[in-house]
Amino acid sequence: MPPLFAENNKDYGPLPPKEQGNPDYRQPLYIGDWKRSIPYVDEDIATDNLDEPHMKRKVTILKKHPEIEKLYGYDISTVPIVIVAAAAQIVASYVFGRILTDWNWTMVIYCYFIGASLTQLYGVIIHEATHSLAAPTRFQNRIVGLLANIALPFPIAMSFRRYHLEHHTFQGVVGMDPDLPMKWEWKFIRGNAFLKFIWLSTYPVLYVTRGIMMRKTPQFWEYVNWVFTITTNSLVYYYCGPRGLLYLVLSLWLGYGVHPAAAHFIQEHYTFDDGQETYSYYGIMNYFFMNIGYHNEHHDFTKVPWSKLPDVFRIAPEFYNNLSFHKSWVMVHWNFITQKQFGPQSRVGRTVDDHKKGRKMLGKVKKELLDE
Repeated sequence: MPPLFAENNKDYGPLPPKEQGNPDYRQPLYIGDWKRSIPYVDEDIATDNLDEPHMKRKVTILKKHPEIEKLYGYDISTVPIVIVAAAAQIVASYVFGRILTDWNWTMVIYCYFIGASLTQLYGVIIHEATHSLAAPTRFQNRIVGLLANIALPFPIAMSFRRYHLEHHTFQGVVGMDPDLPMKWEWKFIRGNAFLKFIWLSTYPVLYVTRGIMMRKTPQFWEYVNWVFTITTNSLVYYYCGPRGLLYLVLSLWLGYGVHPAAAHFIQEHYTFDDGQETYSYYGIMNYFFMNIGYHNEHHDFTKVPWSKLPDVFRIAPEFYNNLSFHKSWVMVHWNFITQKQFGPQSRVGRTVDDHKKGRKMLGKVKKELLDE
Protein backbone atom coordinates (compact mmCIF):
# COMPACT_ATOMS: atom_id res chain seq x y z
CA MET A 1 0.00 0.00 0.00
CA PRO A 2 1.61 3.32 -1.00
CA PRO A 3 2.10 5.93 1.72
CA LEU A 4 -0.69 8.49 2.02
CA PHE A 5 1.25 11.58 3.02
CA ALA A 6 4.90 10.60 2.95
CA GLU A 7 6.59 10.53 -0.41
CA ASN A 8 8.27 7.41 -1.77
CA ASN A 9 11.50 7.14 -3.69
CA LYS A 10 10.63 3.97 -5.59
CA ASP A 11 11.06 5.60 -9.01
CA TYR A 12 14.75 6.17 -8.34
CA GLY A 13 15.81 2.56 -8.40
CA PRO A 14 14.80 -1.07 -7.91
CA LEU A 15 13.99 -2.36 -4.47
CA PRO A 16 16.71 -4.75 -3.24
CA PRO A 17 15.06 -8.16 -2.82
CA LYS A 18 14.55 -9.72 0.57
CA GLU A 19 16.90 -12.66 0.54
CA GLN A 20 15.50 -16.02 1.57
CA GLY A 21 16.91 -17.67 4.65
CA ASN A 22 18.23 -14.55 6.37
CA PRO A 23 18.01 -14.59 10.18
CA ASP A 24 15.99 -11.35 10.00
CA TYR A 25 13.38 -11.40 7.23
CA ARG A 26 13.44 -7.59 6.99
CA GLN A 27 16.91 -7.51 5.42
CA PRO A 28 18.18 -5.49 3.62
CA LEU A 29 15.88 -2.46 4.17
CA TYR A 30 14.44 -3.65 7.50
CA ILE A 31 10.85 -2.67 6.80
CA GLY A 32 8.51 -4.71 8.99
CA ASP A 33 5.23 -6.41 8.18
CA TRP A 34 3.21 -4.60 10.86
CA LYS A 35 0.33 -2.27 9.98
CA ARG A 36 0.24 1.29 11.24
CA SER A 37 -2.19 2.14 14.03
CA ILE A 38 -5.21 4.23 12.99
CA PRO A 39 -7.29 6.22 15.52
CA TYR A 40 -10.93 5.11 15.89
CA VAL A 41 -9.99 1.80 14.25
CA ASP A 42 -7.21 0.57 16.54
CA GLU A 43 -7.07 1.01 20.31
CA ASP A 44 -3.32 0.82 20.77
CA ILE A 45 -0.10 1.75 19.00
CA ALA A 46 1.21 -0.62 16.33
CA THR A 47 3.28 -3.55 17.58
CA ASP A 48 6.47 -5.02 16.17
CA ASN A 49 7.91 -8.32 17.38
CA LEU A 50 11.55 -7.56 16.55
CA ASP A 51 14.14 -4.92 17.43
CA GLU A 52 14.40 -1.49 15.83
CA PRO A 53 15.77 -1.58 12.26
CA HIS A 54 18.78 0.73 12.38
CA MET A 55 21.58 -1.27 13.93
CA LYS A 56 21.12 -4.15 11.49
CA ARG A 57 20.67 -1.83 8.51
CA LYS A 58 23.94 -0.15 9.48
CA VAL A 59 25.72 -3.52 9.41
CA THR A 60 24.15 -4.34 6.04
CA ILE A 61 25.07 -0.96 4.53
CA LEU A 62 28.66 -1.06 5.81
CA LYS A 63 29.14 -4.48 4.24
CA LYS A 64 28.49 -2.89 0.84
CA HIS A 65 29.76 0.63 1.53
CA PRO A 66 32.56 0.50 4.15
CA GLU A 67 33.71 3.95 3.01
CA ILE A 68 30.88 5.46 5.07
CA GLU A 69 33.06 4.95 8.13
CA LYS A 70 35.33 7.69 6.77
CA LEU A 71 32.48 10.13 7.49
CA TYR A 72 32.66 9.43 11.23
CA GLY A 73 33.92 12.20 13.47
CA TYR A 74 32.82 15.68 14.52
CA ASP A 75 32.22 19.03 12.83
CA ILE A 76 33.93 21.82 14.74
CA SER A 77 31.97 24.42 12.74
CA THR A 78 29.10 23.69 15.14
CA VAL A 79 30.94 25.74 17.79
CA PRO A 80 30.91 29.13 15.97
CA ILE A 81 27.34 28.42 14.88
CA VAL A 82 26.17 28.02 18.47
CA ILE A 83 28.06 31.13 19.61
CA VAL A 84 26.54 33.32 16.90
CA ALA A 85 23.05 31.83 17.34
CA ALA A 86 23.07 32.25 21.13
CA ALA A 87 24.37 35.81 20.85
CA ALA A 88 21.65 36.69 18.33
CA GLN A 89 18.90 35.59 20.72
CA ILE A 90 20.40 37.39 23.72
CA VAL A 91 20.68 40.59 21.67
CA ALA A 92 17.02 40.25 20.68
CA SER A 93 16.15 39.70 24.34
CA TYR A 94 17.86 42.96 25.23
CA VAL A 95 16.24 44.87 22.36
CA PHE A 96 12.71 43.78 23.29
CA GLY A 97 13.39 43.96 27.01
CA ARG A 98 15.01 47.38 27.23
CA ILE A 99 14.46 49.27 23.96
CA LEU A 100 11.30 48.24 22.08
CA THR A 101 9.30 47.84 25.27
CA ASP A 102 5.97 48.84 23.69
CA TRP A 103 6.32 46.77 20.52
CA ASN A 104 4.25 43.85 21.76
CA TRP A 105 3.00 42.39 18.48
CA THR A 106 6.36 42.98 16.85
CA MET A 107 7.93 40.92 19.61
CA VAL A 108 5.40 38.11 19.20
CA ILE A 109 5.85 38.00 15.41
CA TYR A 110 9.64 38.14 15.74
CA CYS A 111 9.41 35.39 18.36
CA TYR A 112 7.59 33.06 16.01
CA PHE A 113 9.66 33.58 12.89
CA ILE A 114 13.13 34.23 14.33
CA GLY A 115 13.20 33.46 18.04
CA ALA A 116 11.40 30.15 17.70
CA SER A 117 13.58 29.17 14.74
CA LEU A 118 16.73 29.92 16.74
CA THR A 119 15.29 27.85 19.59
CA GLN A 120 14.90 24.91 17.23
CA LEU A 121 18.47 25.46 16.03
CA TYR A 122 19.68 25.23 19.64
CA GLY A 123 17.87 21.91 19.87
CA VAL A 124 19.72 20.63 16.81
CA ILE A 125 23.07 21.76 18.26
CA ILE A 126 22.28 20.08 21.60
CA HIS A 127 21.43 16.97 19.60
CA GLU A 128 24.83 17.09 17.87
CA ALA A 129 26.61 17.59 21.18
CA THR A 130 24.63 14.70 22.67
CA HIS A 131 26.23 12.37 20.13
CA SER A 132 29.68 13.99 20.60
CA LEU A 133 29.61 15.30 17.03
CA ALA A 134 30.43 18.95 17.78
CA ALA A 135 33.87 18.71 19.40
CA PRO A 136 36.68 16.19 20.02
CA THR A 137 35.91 15.18 23.62
CA ARG A 138 32.80 14.34 25.60
CA PHE A 139 33.51 17.17 28.05
CA GLN A 140 33.83 19.70 25.22
CA ASN A 141 30.55 18.49 23.75
CA ARG A 142 28.85 19.02 27.10
CA ILE A 143 30.14 22.60 27.06
CA VAL A 144 28.72 23.06 23.55
CA GLY A 145 25.39 21.80 24.86
CA LEU A 146 25.47 24.32 27.69
CA LEU A 147 26.34 27.13 25.24
CA ALA A 148 23.23 26.20 23.26
CA ASN A 149 21.26 26.34 26.51
CA ILE A 150 22.23 29.96 27.23
CA ALA A 151 19.22 31.37 25.34
CA LEU A 152 16.91 28.59 26.55
CA PRO A 153 15.25 29.54 29.87
CA PHE A 154 14.94 25.91 30.98
CA PRO A 155 17.75 23.38 31.62
CA ILE A 156 17.33 21.17 28.58
CA ALA A 157 20.76 20.15 27.27
CA MET A 158 21.93 17.54 29.78
CA SER A 159 18.55 15.91 30.35
CA PHE A 160 18.02 15.70 26.62
CA ARG A 161 21.40 14.03 26.27
CA ARG A 162 20.47 11.38 28.80
CA TYR A 163 17.02 10.57 27.48
CA HIS A 164 17.89 10.87 23.81
CA LEU A 165 20.66 8.29 24.06
CA GLU A 166 18.13 5.99 25.73
CA HIS A 167 15.80 6.60 22.79
CA HIS A 168 18.49 5.36 20.40
CA THR A 169 19.25 2.32 22.55
CA PHE A 170 15.62 1.34 23.16
CA GLN A 171 13.79 2.80 20.18
CA GLY A 172 10.13 1.85 20.40
CA VAL A 173 10.50 -0.21 23.58
CA VAL A 174 7.41 0.54 25.66
CA GLY A 175 8.37 1.89 29.08
CA MET A 176 11.99 2.51 28.08
CA ASP A 177 11.89 4.82 25.04
CA PRO A 178 11.21 8.34 26.41
CA ASP A 179 10.18 9.51 22.93
CA LEU A 180 7.03 7.37 22.93
CA PRO A 181 3.82 9.19 23.91
CA MET A 182 2.26 8.16 27.19
CA LYS A 183 -0.79 5.94 26.99
CA TRP A 184 -3.21 8.67 28.10
CA GLU A 185 -2.01 10.87 25.24
CA TRP A 186 -3.21 8.58 22.48
CA LYS A 187 -6.25 7.31 24.42
CA PHE A 188 -7.56 10.83 25.01
CA ILE A 189 -6.52 12.68 21.85
CA ARG A 190 -6.92 10.00 19.18
CA GLY A 191 -7.59 11.67 15.79
CA ASN A 192 -9.37 14.83 16.97
CA ALA A 193 -7.94 17.82 15.08
CA PHE A 194 -8.50 20.38 17.84
CA LEU A 195 -6.99 18.16 20.52
CA LYS A 196 -4.01 17.37 18.29
CA PHE A 197 -3.41 21.09 17.80
CA ILE A 198 -3.49 21.65 21.58
CA TRP A 199 -1.26 18.59 22.06
CA LEU A 200 1.34 19.98 19.66
CA SER A 201 1.07 23.42 21.25
CA THR A 202 1.90 21.97 24.68
CA TYR A 203 4.66 19.67 23.41
CA PRO A 204 7.39 21.33 25.54
CA VAL A 205 5.49 20.40 28.72
CA LEU A 206 4.66 16.89 27.52
CA TYR A 207 8.26 16.13 26.59
CA VAL A 208 9.41 17.07 30.10
CA THR A 209 6.52 15.16 31.67
CA ARG A 210 7.51 11.94 29.89
CA GLY A 211 10.96 12.19 31.41
CA ILE A 212 9.59 12.87 34.89
CA MET A 213 7.24 9.89 34.63
CA MET A 214 10.27 7.62 34.18
CA ARG A 215 11.19 8.57 37.78
CA LYS A 216 14.94 8.64 37.34
CA THR A 217 17.29 10.40 39.72
CA PRO A 218 18.99 13.41 38.07
CA GLN A 219 22.65 12.92 37.22
CA PHE A 220 25.57 15.24 38.05
CA TRP A 221 25.55 17.10 34.72
CA GLU A 222 21.83 17.71 34.99
CA TYR A 223 22.45 19.51 38.29
CA VAL A 224 25.21 21.48 36.56
CA ASN A 225 22.72 22.40 33.83
CA TRP A 226 20.19 23.64 36.41
CA VAL A 227 22.76 25.85 38.13
CA PHE A 228 24.02 27.11 34.78
CA THR A 229 20.51 27.97 33.57
CA ILE A 230 19.51 29.68 36.82
CA THR A 231 22.67 31.79 36.49
CA THR A 232 22.07 32.74 32.84
CA ASN A 233 18.40 33.47 33.53
CA SER A 234 19.40 35.75 36.39
CA LEU A 235 21.82 37.61 34.13
CA VAL A 236 19.18 37.96 31.41
CA TYR A 237 16.67 39.23 33.98
CA TYR A 238 19.18 41.76 35.33
CA TYR A 239 20.43 43.12 32.00
CA CYS A 240 17.40 42.57 29.74
CA GLY A 241 14.59 42.86 32.28
CA PRO A 242 11.60 40.59 32.88
CA ARG A 243 10.32 41.32 29.38
CA GLY A 244 13.60 40.10 27.91
CA LEU A 245 13.30 36.84 29.85
CA LEU A 246 9.67 36.56 28.74
CA TYR A 247 10.88 36.84 25.14
CA LEU A 248 13.08 33.77 25.63
CA VAL A 249 10.25 31.81 27.27
CA LEU A 250 7.90 32.68 24.41
CA SER A 251 10.53 31.72 21.82
CA LEU A 252 10.91 28.32 23.48
CA TRP A 253 7.17 27.74 23.67
CA LEU A 254 6.53 28.68 20.05
CA GLY A 255 9.66 26.91 18.80
CA TYR A 256 8.65 23.59 20.30
CA GLY A 257 4.96 23.96 19.49
CA VAL A 258 3.21 24.41 16.15
CA HIS A 259 6.24 25.75 14.32
CA PRO A 260 7.38 24.41 10.91
CA ALA A 261 10.75 23.26 12.25
CA ALA A 262 9.07 21.56 15.21
CA ALA A 263 7.38 19.24 12.72
CA HIS A 264 10.52 17.12 12.77
CA PHE A 265 9.26 15.74 16.10
CA ILE A 266 6.35 14.23 14.15
CA GLN A 267 8.31 13.53 10.97
CA GLU A 268 10.89 11.34 12.67
CA HIS A 269 8.95 8.39 14.11
CA TYR A 270 5.20 8.90 13.65
CA THR A 271 4.04 6.25 11.22
CA PHE A 272 2.74 7.50 7.89
CA ASP A 273 3.19 4.11 6.23
CA ASP A 274 3.01 0.43 7.19
CA GLY A 275 6.16 -1.28 8.40
CA GLN A 276 8.36 1.83 8.54
CA GLU A 277 9.01 3.49 11.90
CA THR A 278 11.59 6.16 11.00
CA TYR A 279 11.24 8.83 8.29
CA SER A 280 13.57 11.40 6.82
CA TYR A 281 12.74 14.88 5.57
CA TYR A 282 14.47 15.99 2.36
CA GLY A 283 13.51 19.63 2.04
CA ILE A 284 15.09 23.06 1.87
CA MET A 285 14.78 23.66 5.62
CA ASN A 286 17.63 21.20 6.19
CA TYR A 287 19.97 23.99 5.09
CA PHE A 288 18.82 26.17 7.98
CA PHE A 289 18.53 23.44 10.62
CA MET A 290 21.74 21.51 10.08
CA ASN A 291 20.27 18.51 8.23
CA ILE A 292 18.14 17.41 11.19
CA GLY A 293 15.68 15.99 8.63
CA TYR A 294 18.09 13.18 7.65
CA HIS A 295 16.73 11.00 10.41
CA ASN A 296 17.02 7.52 8.92
CA GLU A 297 20.61 8.30 8.02
CA HIS A 298 21.26 9.62 11.53
CA HIS A 299 19.79 6.59 13.28
CA ASP A 300 21.74 4.27 11.00
CA PHE A 301 25.01 6.14 11.55
CA THR A 302 25.02 8.09 14.80
CA LYS A 303 28.76 8.82 14.47
CA VAL A 304 28.28 10.91 11.32
CA PRO A 305 28.00 14.68 12.00
CA TRP A 306 25.23 16.83 10.56
CA SER A 307 27.29 18.20 7.65
CA LYS A 308 27.98 14.73 6.25
CA LEU A 309 24.57 13.08 6.60
CA PRO A 310 23.65 13.88 2.97
CA ASP A 311 26.79 11.96 1.96
CA VAL A 312 25.38 8.83 3.60
CA PHE A 313 22.39 9.05 1.27
CA ARG A 314 24.66 9.80 -1.70
CA ILE A 315 26.91 6.82 -1.03
CA ALA A 316 24.17 4.28 -0.31
CA PRO A 317 21.09 5.47 -2.24
CA GLU A 318 19.76 1.95 -2.81
CA PHE A 319 19.10 1.64 0.92
CA TYR A 320 17.21 4.95 1.20
CA ASN A 321 15.58 5.34 -2.22
CA ASN A 322 12.81 2.94 -1.30
CA LEU A 323 11.98 4.34 2.11
CA SER A 324 9.08 6.73 2.47
CA PHE A 325 10.07 10.29 3.32
CA HIS A 326 8.70 13.80 3.78
CA LYS A 327 9.51 16.88 1.73
CA SER A 328 7.50 19.54 3.61
CA TRP A 329 7.44 20.13 7.35
CA VAL A 330 4.40 22.37 6.95
CA MET A 331 2.51 19.51 5.33
CA VAL A 332 3.66 17.12 8.05
CA HIS A 333 1.87 19.26 10.63
CA TRP A 334 -1.10 19.98 8.39
CA ASN A 335 -1.75 16.34 7.52
CA PHE A 336 -1.09 15.12 11.05
CA ILE A 337 -3.54 17.63 12.54
CA THR A 338 -6.32 17.55 9.95
CA GLN A 339 -6.43 13.86 9.02
CA LYS A 340 -8.27 11.57 11.45
CA GLN A 341 -6.08 8.58 10.61
CA PHE A 342 -3.12 10.21 12.38
CA GLY A 343 -2.65 10.93 16.06
CA PRO A 344 -0.32 10.38 19.03
CA GLN A 345 -1.00 6.65 18.67
CA SER A 346 0.62 6.67 15.21
CA ARG A 347 3.72 4.99 16.59
CA VAL A 348 5.12 1.48 16.75
CA GLY A 349 6.16 -0.19 19.97
CA ARG A 350 7.79 -3.41 21.10
CA THR A 351 8.33 -5.25 24.35
CA VAL A 352 11.70 -5.56 26.04
CA ASP A 353 11.71 -9.29 25.31
CA ASP A 354 10.99 -8.79 21.61
CA HIS A 355 13.71 -6.14 21.46
CA LYS A 356 16.21 -8.56 23.02
CA LYS A 357 15.06 -11.38 20.75
CA GLY A 358 15.68 -9.23 17.69
CA ARG A 359 19.08 -8.11 18.99
CA LYS A 360 20.21 -11.71 19.41
CA MET A 361 19.93 -12.04 15.64
CA LEU A 362 22.51 -9.30 15.11
CA GLY A 363 25.46 -11.67 15.39
CA LYS A 364 23.89 -14.04 12.86
CA VAL A 365 23.26 -11.16 10.46
CA LYS A 366 26.91 -10.07 10.72
CA LYS A 367 28.15 -13.63 10.19
CA GLU A 368 25.99 -14.16 7.09
CA LEU A 369 27.15 -10.88 5.59
CA LEU A 370 30.80 -11.75 6.23
CA ASP A 371 30.35 -15.21 4.70
CA GLU A 372 28.88 -13.84 1.47
